[in-house]
Amino acid sequence: MQNKTKFAIALVSSAVAFSIAASSHREAPAVTKAPKIDSTDFYAFNSYEEGREGYVTMIANYIPLQDAYGGPNYFSMDPEAHYAIHIDNDGDAVEDVSFVFDFSQRLGNNGDGIALPVGPEDNRRTVQVPLKNVGGVSADSSAAANFFEDYSVSMVEGEVSAGTRTELTANEANMFGKPLDFIGTKTFGSVEGYEQYANTFIYTAQIPGCDMPAKIFVGQRKDPFVVALGKTFDLVNYVPVEGDSAPGAGDGNGFPGGVTQSDANDDLNDKNVTSIAVEVHNSCITGDGNGVIGAWTTASLPQASVLNPNATFDKPAVTGGAMTQVSRLGSPLVNELVIGLGDKDKFSTSHPSMDGQFLDYVTHPTLPELLNILFLDAVNTTLGAELPTLAPTNIPRNDLVTAFLTGFEGVNQLATVTPSEMLRLNTGIPAVPASEQSAFGVAGDDLAGFPNGRRPGDDVVDIALRVTMGALCHPIPINGEPTNLGICEEADANVGNVPFTDGAPIDASYMNNAFPYLATPLPGSN
Repeated sequence: MQNKTKFAIALVSSAVAFSIAASSHREAPAVTKAPKIDSTDFYAFNSYEEGREGYVTMIANYIPLQDAYGGPNYFSMDPEAHYAIHIDNDGDAVEDVSFVFDFSQRLGNNGDGIALPVGPEDNRRTVQVPLKNVGGVSADSSAAANFFEDYSVSMVEGEVSAGTRTELTANEANMFGKPLDFIGTKTFGSVEGYEQYANTFIYTAQIPGCDMPAKIFVGQRKDPFVVALGKTFDLVNYVPVEGDSAPGAGDGNGFPGGVTQSDANDDLNDKNVTSIAVEVHNSCITGDGNGVIGAWTTASLPQASVLNPNATFDKPAVTGGAMTQVSRLGSPLVNELVIGLGDKDKFSTSHPSMDGQFLDYVTHPTLPELLNILFLDAVNTTLGAELPTLAPTNIPRNDLVTAFLTGFEGVNQLATVTPSEMLRLNTGIPAVPASEQSAFGVAGDDLAGFPNGRRPGDDVVDIALRVTMGALCHPIPINGEPTNLGICEEADANVGNVPFTDGAPIDASYMNNAFPYLATPLPGSN
């Protein structure tokens, strides 16, 4: 019967994976129209770089599915947008600290653009070049660059719309620079040459009321998210159960026909993203709470935009009106896996304090019921089984309320509990070195990982698949001992005890071990 249950899970998890798509890449209808403000992933974790104990790193990724060769314009940020990372430190679902990023663009040659003399001396014209660089660029010289992005960073204490705003500075300057995207190895000399160049854009900034300086970086990175995207959309053209005796063993001694862990299963393996990264000491952001913070990222645009019929570099459109939130991301996969299609844009524009309007999606999730309707009869007929249901029966789903809206008591629950969707991190739980991290976070007996915050090496796709189908109703390892959390019972989730996987592996070894952690972006030409 155990093997039959595993096979049932293989069929069910296929449909679950189909609904996930790719973290938060293109997750709602409206954001597909504006990829520059589309938040793909958000991370918040206790820094595990050696010597950075007590620091918290937050990374907000934007602009999904970047092809490294996407010239000649590559992937700049939106100068009309406000990008922000918000922190709630007392549990009322309202931000207490925010870091707001505003971008600007300028041409090379002091804003005039690099131009070349063309033609013989008696008929010569000086003409602007069409490219973002006209020669090599390095950590020592950007003279050949024809495009620059700058940004300011403001720290807002209190509600972001009305709080106390302080503009951060680095080396007494209030403007920070963003590196060019990784155009290719001829432009930057080598992969190492690009990384040396990008590292010159890591800034140290003073934080108001805090003795510990922060680190800030904005720039292109290799997309850290992994998912078998193409096969998933092809009606899940694989069996998403581990096919080896152990992940990556390559022995074929696991579930017959199951997927084998392979980087080839990751369809984002050749994609880049743009990262906004902040590392700040926990004493600067925890306030008077219990050391747990809730964090999320947003992007906002002016309400109105009118295209300029005579567009220029500086003014392609005229914008006006109040800044309006158009993108939001806390925990991964919520807008993809939980929120109904008709409310995805509403979720993107909502504040965590308003999340009561989405409660039914969590307490009475439709996906498990849909899977039950579609697959129960087929599974029982195929296996000769008599499973009464594939969907967890603990309605309302308090296990999902805990995972998505309140956090786990004693792990990542704030001092005041206000049900709301955000990424919750206990800053008092020590970071685990990269070599000792479990990609399955708390479910892998690693309290420093997801859903206690999220590290770049946490396999949130596999974790989310398991939680949705009732994994929290079954024992998980805590200090090496299988422990039922008491939220629900094993009998509530018939298929909650077998791990799901899309076969796309991820762990901390895929990342760097120092700020900003995410790996060097892929070059457009190598």
